[in-house]
Amino acid sequence: MRGTEYHAYAPVWDDPVYIGAAKDFAKALAEKYDGDPRIEYIDIRTFGEWGEWHTSHILGSEMPANSVLFDMLDYYASLFKKTQLVLPSNGFGDVYTHALNLGITKRDDGFIGIPGRPDTLLRAYNANLPTIAENIAGYRTMLTYDDLIPGGSQKWTAERWVDAITTAHLTYYVLDQDNDCGYYFYKDNKALADSMSKVIGYNFMVTQAELVSVASAKDTTSTLNITVKNTGVAPCFFDVYLAAEFVGSTGAAIAQLGKTIRIPKGSFKDGASQQFSFGGDVPAGAANLATQPGVSVALSLYESEDAFKSGKNPTVRFDNDGLQENNKLLLKSR
Repeated sequence: MRGTEYHAYAPVWDDPVYIGAAKDFAKALAEKYDGDPRIEYIDIRTFGEWGEWHTSHILGSEMPANSVLFDMLDYYASLFKKTQLVLPSNGFGDVYTHALNLGITKRDDGFIGIPGRPDTLLRAYNANLPTIAENIAGYRTMLTYDDLIPGGSQKWTAERWVDAITTAHLTYYVLDQDNDCGYYFYKDNKALADSMSKVIGYNFMVTQAELVSVASAKDTTSTLNITVKNTGVAPCFFDVYLAAEFVGSTGAAIAQLGKTIRIPKGSFKDGASQQFSFGGDVPAGAANLATQPGVSVALSLYESEDAFKSGKNPTVRFDNDGLQENNKLLLKSR
């Protein structure tokens, strides 16, 4: 294969025996892993070389008709109800459109090296789905490319890297191709990598917060008004639960302020700001926590309301100064 004396053989992709076996595998995969919180997405690796959605290099290997591809996409979509499905690499034309209509996004593995690849991911972004990319090769290999297009590959540069990420509105980025790829990439580009880690996907930042207490003969109402901006390049593609709490001098929660607010997945667009309010009443004569010495307000973001109610630390973080070790954001007076 590829100039050697060895030969590689591929299945006949539309053979009923192969199709049946591929579907049996998909069913077993879904039964075990659909909804597993450790898994962000699953590639539909059914046809093509290396299990990708295209054929390359293997003589005699031809992709089946679109009707076969549509049927397999339909089957995967019928099995996976929770975990995001991904169409790897060369998903184009009607097949790509069909996948998007099923809520299946695209992962591109020609990133940086092939011109125009970030633009192909825009269709998924515009369909309100996460975009996923993988470098065409290892970092140090890409540094040796000669930019002779067509026939060659684009060289990795910092400018191309930033442009590709922002153009594709990346949510997930698979960096590693070789054993030490990530090490050398970070060694050479630490400052840039650190800054772009706050750009890929969502990035929530509190830009304004005000706590107002209004007293009456019956009670005192405390209302926290905040503005949050998504400074990333993509929405958050899972539900997020926003909570506010009164906390003591040690950061321990004393009482919840108002109710938990659910932010539906994909609804908090990149570059957008949203306003939220948390309010609570204190009966006349009772202590108003908002005015007690040593009491502050903390904000937190959770992947589920149950996680907040059970007292777990949040797993989603704000990108603000004042973030505590428990991932809660302590709001301080100016």
